[in-house]
This record gives sequence, C-alpha cells and structure tokens, in this order.
Amino acid sequence: MRPELRAGERFPDYELADHDGKPRRLSRLQGANPMVLHLSRGSFDPKEHAFLRHLTAAAQDFRVAYTRIAVVSPDSQLALNEFRDAVGASFVFLADPERTVRDDLEIAEYTDPVDEPMIPHTLVLGPGLAIFKIYNGYWYWGRPTVDELHRDLREVLRATRDDFDLSVPGLRDAWERGDSGRFLVDPVEGTAIRYTEGSETGVKR
Repeated sequence: MRPELRAGERFPDYELADHDGKPRRLSRLQGANPMVLHLSRGSFDPKEHAFLRHLTAAAQDFRVAYTRIAVVSPDSQLALNEFRDAVGASFVFLADPERTVRDDLEIAEYTDPVDEPMIPHTLVLGPGLAIFKIYNGYWYWGRPTVDELHRDLREVLRATRDDFDLSVPGLRDAWERGDSGRFLVDPVEGTAIRYTEGSETGVKR
C-alpha cells in the first residue's frame, strides 16, 4: 500500500457502484461513524468467503454500535451480487472491475497474474476516513478477528466520542443544559439520533 497511507492519515474517498449498481462514495457510506473497510481479492477465493462470513455473523454487533462495514471487490456486477448472497451479507459491497482501487493504492497481487486481484487489506477507519489500523490479509492469519476489530473500534470510539465515558466531568451538565450535539450520532441518511434510545432526542436506535 502507498507508504503515505498509514495510521492517522485519511483514506481516499473512492466512489464505486454498489451491489445495486448505485454509485456510492465511501465518505457518504461512513457518515460520521467508524467503518470497517475490507478490500477483497474477489469472489473466486474461498478465503474471502470464510473471512466475510465472520463479519456477516457479527453484523448485528456492528449495526447496534453504529459502525459501518463495506467491501470493495474486483468483481463484475453479477458476480458481486452472487458473492454477497453467498456469504449472507447485509452490508454494502462495491464493485471495482476496472481495479481502480487496486492500482491507485499500489496493492496489485503480482503473485497471481491469472485473476489479477489486489492484496486483501482490512482497514479500521475513524470518522472522516481517518486510518486507525491496517491489516494485510495476503496470508489468512494476517486478517483481523472480530474480537480484534472490537478492540480497535473501542479505541476509535474512545478517541472520537465525547460521550464514550458518561462520567467525564462536565458531560452531565452539558446534557442537562440541552447541549445534545455531544450525544448525537449522525446516520448515513436522515436526522441525527441519540447514541442511546430515547424519546426526547432520539428517533430510533
């Protein structure tokens, strides 16, 4: 991966067609929330199916934690949908058959001249596509477990959410004077919602 793309830097804001053929920009998918972005070798690789089934099984955890998941794969539109269906995913898959992301990030897997994939990477991104952690998954054990992602995302939230610890001095005073902005989560679409469910500020979980 390009050497300037490391922890603390901003990941490129690519726009690609999703599994429905709709153009989607990463920053728009992410909103103001953390995101796990997986750069996949493609649907031909059983390692990709195995890894993404773990993310699929944990998808509800990511959802209630207001954390997005997105997958970029060098598949055609049809193959992308079949890939997504095969792993049972509900999160967004993005098609990159032209291998724009692979070439821009300089992660071509030169050991496979037949399928021309990219070296798989899994990135943990803070708000604003800020890179927190990069996992290189060329070897399967280089990929993160769901537990490792949980720990990474805990640190991202701790660093980016004012209300991560409600015992912080002044936070309760802010709530009581109506400074609700410190307690809101921005969804990808729609009105900001409370970090926890409630009838006053919240719309839904």
